[in-house]
Amino acid sequence: MDTKIGSIDTCKPTTGDVGSPPSNAVATIHDSAPTTATSLDSSEATLGRHLARRLVQAGVTDIFSVPGDFNLTLLDHLIAEPELNNIGCCNELNAGYAADGYARSRGVGACVVTFTVGGLSVLNAIAGAYSENLPVICIVGGPNSNDFGTNRILHHTIGLPDFSQELRCFQTVTCYQAVVNNLEDAHEQIDKAISTALKESKPVYISISCNLAATPHPTFARDPVPFSLTQRMSNKMGLEAAVEATLEFLNKAVKPVMVGGPKLRVAKASDAFVELADASGYPLAVMPSAKGFVPENHPHFIGTYWGAVSTPFCSEIVESADAYIFAGPIFNDYSSVGYSLLLKKEKAIIVHPDRVVVANGPTFGCVLMSDFFRELAKRVKRNETAYENYHRIFVPEGKPLKCKPREPLRVNAMFQHIQKMLSSETAVIAETGDSWFNCQKLKLPKGCGYEFQMQYGSIGWSVGATLGYAQASPEKRVLSFIGDGSFQVTAQDISTMIRNGQKTIIFLINNGGYTIEVEIHDGPYNVIKNWNYTGLVDAIHNGEGKCWTTKVRYEEELVEAIKTATMEKKDSLCFIEVIVHKDDTSKELLEWGSRVAAANGRPPNPQ
Repeated sequence: MDTKIGSIDTCKPTTGDVGSPPSNAVATIHDSAPTTATSLDSSEATLGRHLARRLVQAGVTDIFSVPGDFNLTLLDHLIAEPELNNIGCCNELNAGYAADGYARSRGVGACVVTFTVGGLSVLNAIAGAYSENLPVICIVGGPNSNDFGTNRILHHTIGLPDFSQELRCFQTVTCYQAVVNNLEDAHEQIDKAISTALKESKPVYISISCNLAATPHPTFARDPVPFSLTQRMSNKMGLEAAVEATLEFLNKAVKPVMVGGPKLRVAKASDAFVELADASGYPLAVMPSAKGFVPENHPHFIGTYWGAVSTPFCSEIVESADAYIFAGPIFNDYSSVGYSLLLKKEKAIIVHPDRVVVANGPTFGCVLMSDFFRELAKRVKRNETAYENYHRIFVPEGKPLKCKPREPLRVNAMFQHIQKMLSSETAVIAETGDSWFNCQKLKLPKGCGYEFQMQYGSIGWSVGATLGYAQASPEKRVLSFIGDGSFQVTAQDISTMIRNGQKTIIFLINNGGYTIEVEIHDGPYNVIKNWNYTGLVDAIHNGEGKCWTTKVRYEEELVEAIKTATMEKKDSLCFIEVIVHKDDTSKELLEWGSRVAAANGRPPNPQ
């Protein structure tokens, strides 16, 4: 039976005042104001300005918004904050996706929409952020405070006097909900919501009555005290017991390995994980949704562990190991390739953000992932057996055949050229679809960003996420890979990218349909109407801002397009439509799709 270690001592905190959360930090607010706080005039001592200052303190300098009559006054007061920039989006879904992408780079993001019609439109994006453990602050302009508790029916509702429908929807996809319809507790509610988002690394919902944003109140009369962040600490007894049990387990193993998972981000433990890899000599792999979380130039990095569609030779080493450390994994049907991973629980050490499970043995609670890895690194015995085995069987990857002149471009040839574009000054955004598999095979240079949405897998996510990520990281040039079907869902906010002077390069893969769905289960519904994609973007551009588009059908055209995008048009948004055959897919998608289809098609259990 599993036992819990660490129930004697509580997790004891230390505190330090900073403006944004450090590693393993929990944001809380102290009531007392410092003596240096300055008094504000009545135009600044409003709820809207307080919220704006709190967002800036948390690390948000851009908000993604769609105006509506319930949030207009609130937006006035948010944009009056000198350090807060408003990015107006074409629709609420993209505003939410943009806040998601922004949070991936900055650590926190925010969007502002109107009541119900806006809130329910952004809901899908907030659900995606919840699944990916991203602190997104969703702010909604709500009804006039005088209308609560009455029998009045308002516009933008479903025609009932109950205004709680939106709130009830958000309760399942946010970790905290604040409905601010009076000023007495507004300060406390806003602070609690933002600090909870940072603490839990999940989205929160804040609804602010439309008549309160501009109203002065004594609680907002001084500059808000900076967030005081209480640093989480491991239970010392639990940490020691977890390390001892793990060392005993690993020391018996002949060929242990390490695999990083997506919760490395929420645990802020990537550096500690690499420290353990340095000390142990174990092979280092990542699950697909953790790509980019550890440096791929590490001497013992062996690629992506994704079952049957892993980097060549990676799954053989992982699945033949007699001990594997998984750091923050999520084993769902997609990451497990239809539940086909050849792993055994009795060989696994599963390290969660705040607890450790050793094989079939005990669970150690109140143990932070970063503390655990750093302590383990100090005492682990070096063992390079598994990496030596990898080195013995490894055969360098072959290159795809070069396209003949005027031969239709193949996707595998295309990504040979994409690889050459990557550097510490770029970031890759991969849309749900075959881009998952093609981008997964890219070898990331040190400092190159990488993001995709594997847990939620919402097609169209990448347009908004690209907008948000590029806004958060202007020093990087974002390379975004989007399928034609996904692009049709959210194309409008190309407009917002141009309007804000972003210099992203978008590769639109035009293969005539929902290719990832085709490989899971084909049907006529997977074929879409072809668009003139470059013509659409040119129409959106409309001569305002910097934008360049082109279509490519052959390898030589792709080479020329990349040269133009990276040199002559390096300060422009570049849209490159890549036209490929409808059946041109990666071999990994073919394998993955058949296995996921088999998992989806399992017959009902006997009753």
